Amino acid sequence: MLRTTPSGNSSVFFPNERAYVKGSTTRRCGCRNPEPGQKFGSACPKLGQRGHGRWAVRQELPADAEGNRRQFRRQGFGTGPKAQAVLDHVRALLAIPDADDEEGRCAIGDLLERISAEGSELPDLEETTRRFRAGADITRRSTVGEWLDEWIAGKKGSASTLKNYEIDIRKHLKPRIGHVRLDRLRVKHLSEMFQAIADRNEEIVANNLLRRQAVAELEEIPWKGADARARRKALKARIATMPPFERVVNPTTRQRIRATLRSALNAAIAQQIITFNPAAHVEMDPAKRPKPVLWTAAHVERWRAAGERPSPVMVWTPEQTGQFLDFVAEDRLYALWHLIAFRGLRRGEACGIRKGDLDMDARTLSVAKQLIVDGWTVVESDPKSDSGIRTIALDAESVSVCRSHLARQAKERLQWGNAWEDTGRLFTKEDGSWLHPGWVSERFEKLVVDSGLPPIRLHDLRHGAATLMLAGGADMKVVQDTLGHATIVLTADTYTSVLPEVARAAAENAARLVPRGRTTPPGHTTGTPAPNNKEAPQSKVIDFGANPQVSGGTSSF
Repeated sequence: MLRTTPSGNSSVFFPNERAYVKGSTTRRCGCRNPEPGQKFGSACPKLGQRGHGRWAVRQELPADAEGNRRQFRRQGFGTGPKAQAVLDHVRALLAIPDADDEEGRCAIGDLLERISAEGSELPDLEETTRRFRAGADITRRSTVGEWLDEWIAGKKGSASTLKNYEIDIRKHLKPRIGHVRLDRLRVKHLSEMFQAIADRNEEIVANNLLRRQAVAELEEIPWKGADARARRKALKARIATMPPFERVVNPTTRQRIRATLRSALNAAIAQQIITFNPAAHVEMDPAKRPKPVLWTAAHVERWRAAGERPSPVMVWTPEQTGQFLDFVAEDRLYALWHLIAFRGLRRGEACGIRKGDLDMDARTLSVAKQLIVDGWTVVESDPKSDSGIRTIALDAESVSVCRSHLARQAKERLQWGNAWEDTGRLFTKEDGSWLHPGWVSERFEKLVVDSGLPPIRLHDLRHGAATLMLAGGADMKVVQDTLGHATIVLTADTYTSVLPEVARAAAENAARLVPRGRTTPPGHTTGTPAPNNKEAPQSKVIDFGANPQVSGGTSSF
């Protein structure tokens, strides 16, 4: 409660305690007495004039832990009511702890002492009261970066999930908003951050294009001849000064960055550090999953005529997949392309397969590790989810392809001798070192261009594998387990493209199920009468096994 002293200055009085904490507002100016040359201070005769001088606040604080006296001071107020409002705010904060709560009073004193020294604004009374009652540290004012470090240090989860959190924090969140005080983070900060990321994407695309052009030029320069060697040396030096290849931050990744921040801020709310989560309210472009579209003859014709690509996600027909595999049959990474095309491995999973994960006797392949790109650095990680850790069945041809690949790799090891790097991976560079997932994608794109086939991404081979398995009669659950999806909904909604043959067969089968008593004019049939006591016709399963170049044998599915 408040108590007024004989001098007219009000003070904070704690019940059941004889002492009270003194405080006051005073008005002073910088005028000097011409006689002694000293400032009048509060005795200036002009202080009665409106607008003359400035007001100051002084409030006695509870002693610190060592018993030392301290005060809250603030000056420069233009009017008395403004100064009194600050004094009332300070006194209200001091009144939060109970009179006998020495530790609580000391904590409030610590808070006000620091605010006085910093010149920072007073905290919200209601929020401070809530945090004090909840036992939270009211003196703490972490930055976003400091809180993110603390949060990730105590976060539980799979190694791959924690790695993604760490990348989001290190690459995006701390550099852009790490300096912002946690309790002052607003939606505006996040909107500006994601706009800056989008602007940076344009720089990345331009830098990557220049570097690719320089690398392509380097590949065209012959190795022999003094002039050629000089040109190669100069071009290599120029490439060394260019920014490294970098992946753009696509909408899906931006959504993941927001999810990481939202999770960290929710943890801060749970600990009573903040009350509002701006990550839950910032507006962003939706990260929609594009539906896979098949490269039909009509789509291919339009692509060749105008370069039109119907969807970001395109899938080859079985015939087109077979043509590509024929084209790359002599490529040293043929086995990698083969496994992705038929078994639907992710890029990082294919690069991360260890030799011990392949059991040719049992005809299985275990997916337990993956190689991912952090910036442009390759790091090993667990699969992206628990469902990603799986064992995939292999057909006879896939086993044969892997056996041939291991024989080729053994020859390369002999050729490199002591320079061979034994990483234990199934797919490696010629010297045994890790494959860079980014390089694998670029290599695939170059092979597709050279083959003359309509373009697809490396990941689109995975979509194609799902399509082939379903067209071959595989159960949706089998396809889900093979691809390593957490839910069957994701498999059904995203990773399946219906082949025209399958769609037509389904339409014909549906029409046959409805008995009809009449037919349409010649040339048109509305349906086929269903004879009594006969089962409905069964769905037709398309067998691609007749073409070994496409399926690798009927056991591929």
